[in-house]
Amino acid sequence: MAYAPTAFLAALGRPVLEYINTAGAMTLFLLSGIYHIGTSRKIWQRSLQQVYLIGSKSLFLILLIGIFCGMVLGLQGYYTLVQFGSVGMLGSAVSLTLIRELGPVLTAIMLTGRAGSSITAEIGVMRISDQIDALDVMDINSMAYLVSPRIVASLISFPLLTAIFDTIGIIGGYLTGVLMLGINQGAYFFRIQNSVTLVDVTGGFWKSLVFALIVTTVCCFQGYFTHKRRDSVGPAAVGNATTSAVVISCILILVADYILTSFLL
Repeated sequence: MAYAPTAFLAALGRPVLEYINTAGAMTLFLLSGIYHIGTSRKIWQRSLQQVYLIGSKSLFLILLIGIFCGMVLGLQGYYTLVQFGSVGMLGSAVSLTLIRELGPVLTAIMLTGRAGSSITAEIGVMRISDQIDALDVMDINSMAYLVSPRIVASLISFPLLTAIFDTIGIIGGYLTGVLMLGINQGAYFFRIQNSVTLVDVTGGFWKSLVFALIVTTVCCFQGYFTHKRRDSVGPAAVGNATTSAVVISCILILVADYILTSFLL
């Protein structure tokens, strides 16, 4: 019984130290990937290929989610504002909610589920099939070949898809508020023009850039070190790594969103 407090502290501290160790490893992993952007040959050619895989192939998903998100915001916003006689403010409510918060966050989460999981699975399969070791044997830096192009592609794709999400979401709010519920069209767009500032737009883009780094780092890290997982090996490790990548990325996106919002407001 004399050692009970010590055992409790050890049991509490062990997972905390593991989380800190993992966070530090991911940070070094990200810095290494950024460093090799400048040292990798044909970086832009491989980055453009990843822009297609991460960005272009996710476009339909972003359009679909964006239009319905805007329509829901328009519907909910109308029935909230009508209680205060302020339905003319619907344009401000929809646009600011999308540009400041929902646009960057939902875009990042959707890309995590569609592109991030694919990144983890692809790199994980390359790891367990010794393809990454083969790259090292051929004197091809695996970080520069696999990670750096995906970082560049994410930094390009996330802000662009966020802008598309915001735009299509505002159109969705227009469809609900103006065409379905009869709000004045001029008032809707006037409120958007009058309330949205450059600070709101740049704040949303800064968030999307941070989310891009988070998603790319976590997903590449989980795939790259699939072989070091303790819970499974082989194909099962790839599946568990993919699940972990999506879950961790979504959690970190929401945590980072709160922190960034605290500074940007």
